[in-house]
Amino acid sequence: MKGKPPVTNRQRQEEPYKINDRIRAREVRVVGDFVEGGNAVLPLAQAIKLAEDNELDLVEISPNAVPPVCKIIDYAKFKYEQKKKQKEIKANAAKTVLKEIRFGPNTDDHDFNFKLKHAINFLKEGAKVKAYVHFVGRSIVFKERGEMLLLKFAQELEDYAQVEQLPKLEGKRMFLFLAPRPAKK
Repeated sequence: MKGKPPVTNRQRQEEPYKINDRIRAREVRVVGDFVEGGNAVLPLAQAIKLAEDNELDLVEISPNAVPPVCKIIDYAKFKYEQKKKQKEIKANAAKTVLKEIRFGPNTDDHDFNFKLKHAINFLKEGAKVKAYVHFVGRSIVFKERGEMLLLKFAQELEDYAQVEQLPKLEGKRMFLFLAPRPAKK
C-alpha cells in the first residue's frame, strides 16, 4: 500500500497575509487610492470585486482591527518588497565578532606583547576582545597575578578599546571584556 509522500517545509510554507477569498470577515476597511477619501468600510464581496476590477488583490494588512484593514495592491510585488525590506534590515544589523585571547598567570613579557598586538588588530577590525587568564591546577592561588595581568592588558589597550567588564573570576578562568572605541569624527 502506497501512502502520500511526506510533506516538506517547502510545500507547507504559509502565506503571511490573507488575500482575496481567504479573508474571513463580513466587512473590511479598504484603504488606499481605489476608494474615495482614502478609506472606506465595504462588504467583503464588494471589496474583492473592486480589487478584481483593477486586476489586483485584496490583501488583509491588519487582521486584528475591527473591521480588518485591507489594501488593494499587487500581492506578488508587495511580498517582494517585504522580503527586500527584511534583507536590508538584516544587512544593516551590526554583526559583532568576539575574539578570545588566552593568558596563563605567569605569562612572560614577550608573549604578553605578542598577544597585545593581536588584540590591537582585532579591535581595529571592529571585533570585541575577551581576554582571560586560565588557571591550571594549583596556579589558582595566583589570582591577583592574573587580575594584574588583565588590568595591565586593559591599560595598554586604552587608546583602542574601552572596558566592558572588569576582571571577574568564574571557575578556573578570569575574564576581561573589551569593546573597540567608537571612531572619532
